[in-house]
Amino acid sequence: MRHAAIGLLALTAASTLASAQTQTPIERGSYLVNTILTCGNCHTPKGPQGDIMEKAFSGGLEFDEPPFKVTASNITSDKETGIGDWSAEELTKFMTTGVRPNGVQVAAIMPTGYYKIMTARDLDAVVAYLRSLPPLKNTVPAPIYKMPAIQEVPPGGEKRVTEPELSDPVKRGFYLATIGHCFECHTPMVQGQHDFQNAYGMGGMKFPGPWGESVAANITQSKTKGIGAWSDDEIKRAITTGISRDGHQLKPPMGFPYYAKMTAADLDAIVAYLRTVPAKD
Repeated sequence: MRHAAIGLLALTAASTLASAQTQTPIERGSYLVNTILTCGNCHTPKGPQGDIMEKAFSGGLEFDEPPFKVTASNITSDKETGIGDWSAEELTKFMTTGVRPNGVQVAAIMPTGYYKIMTARDLDAVVAYLRSLPPLKNTVPAPIYKMPAIQEVPPGGEKRVTEPELSDPVKRGFYLATIGHCFECHTPMVQGQHDFQNAYGMGGMKFPGPWGESVAANITQSKTKGIGAWSDDEIKRAITTGISRDGHQLKPPMGFPYYAKMTAADLDAIVAYLRTVPAKD
């Protein structure tokens, strides 16, 4: 039965991949930016009820951490306060290196190291979509770096994947969870860096905001602390609606409204990958 389920997932993943390849670059970019990448989750201003959509992508959350104090940038095409004067080549380089056109390394809260795995087609699509965003003038505070910025790359995300690899549901799920930087939030930090080696997916990081304070959950296969005892449907419900297994409402900044717009095949692939994450208590 399990082999049949995996085979069905593989066929579905292959069908989804073929469908994605028929989209225009801007259509594909819009899907990625507004679902798994959750770009607006940081780069759109927030109110108590969530995103302020009339100011979408014009700058958003502030992060005051030991290594830096930064505000998510304006990523609309405004030439003065956004990225309107960046070339496609500069934006592509930034997405995978974290280096701005002026040569400054962005703070690691911007997960450019997680985008190194992105296929060439998806990277080009994201760049095309971002360059299509209408300009919104909004100046955000200049970043303050308290120590040299570094780029953090998650395990397994060091090099670009190929399109054929994404026909495997577990590999596709890993790809989506990586570009979605799921384990950036769900892995605790030690001395300013994520402890991927010892605590991958254990959760525990705290996120204050207009919603109060939320704590990232353990998303390993631990049956007591994590999601190992959850059904696939319970995991998908939590991802897309923010309702936990016991029925209580989870808090942002988990991007439930973004994930709710993902295809069923992509959600299935993410669950297939999460099932492979070793239990951590």
